Amino acid sequence: MKRIIIALITMVLTVPMSAQYNRYPGRPVGNTHTSYRPHRNATYYGLRLGAAISTVNSDDKQLDGGSAQTGLNVGAVLGYQLVPSSPVYLETGLFYTEKGGKGVHNSKNFTYNLNYLEVPLLLKYEIDTNSPVSIVPFMGGYLACGVGGQIKDYGDRKAFSSFDDNTFKRFDGGLRIGCGIQYDIIYAEAAYEFGLANICDDAFDTSHNRCFYLNCGVNF
Repeated sequence: MKRIIIALITMVLTVPMSAQYNRYPGRPVGNTHTSYRPHRNATYYGLRLGAAISTVNSDDKQLDGGSAQTGLNVGAVLGYQLVPSSPVYLETGLFYTEKGGKGVHNSKNFTYNLNYLEVPLLLKYEIDTNSPVSIVPFMGGYLACGVGGQIKDYGDRKAFSSFDDNTFKRFDGGLRIGCGIQYDIIYAEAAYEFGLANICDDAFDTSHNRCFYLNCGVNF
C-alpha cells in the first residue's frame, strides 16, 4: 500500500510539469481570447491527492471522536459526460481514505483511525467563466469499506483494531457535496461528507463519520 501511495504522489506532482496537453479541443493552450467553452473531453480520468479532516460523532462517550483528526486521501477517478450538449458529468473512482477522531473519556485521551477504501458517485457541472479556469460544483454519495485502523487508549496504554467486535462496523455510506476548480489538466477541490450509515457495532448506540476534504490532482 505504501508503494502505491508513493507512486500516486509522484505522478500527481510531476505530470502537470511535464505534460503538454490541451484539454479544450480547437483551442491553443494558454489562449484566453476564445469563444470555446472549457468542457473536458467526453470521458476523462484523473489522479487525486489530499487531506481528510474527519470526526466521528457518537452517542457512546467511549467512541465519540468529536475532535478532528487529519489523514491521507489518495485515489483515481473516471468521469463521463452525460449529454454532449451540456457540461454535466458523472464521476466515480476508488480512494484510500484515513478517517477517525480524537476524544476524552474518564479524563483519558483516546484516538482512533478508520481507514477505508471508498467509491464516490458524483454529478458534476462545469461552469464556464470565459477564462482558462472553470468552476465545478458537485454532489452525490459514497460507499466505503473499512480496511484497517487502530484505537489507542492513552490512559491505559492499550491499542486494538478499530473494526473488532463492539467497536465499528466496516461498512459506511453517505452524501458528499463540494466544489472544484479546473485549469487545463490541473484540478483542485474541497468537499464535505455526511455519513448516513451507523458505523457503531453496538445496537443501542449510533456513530457517524463526518469528513472535510482538500484535494489536488490532474485530469486527462
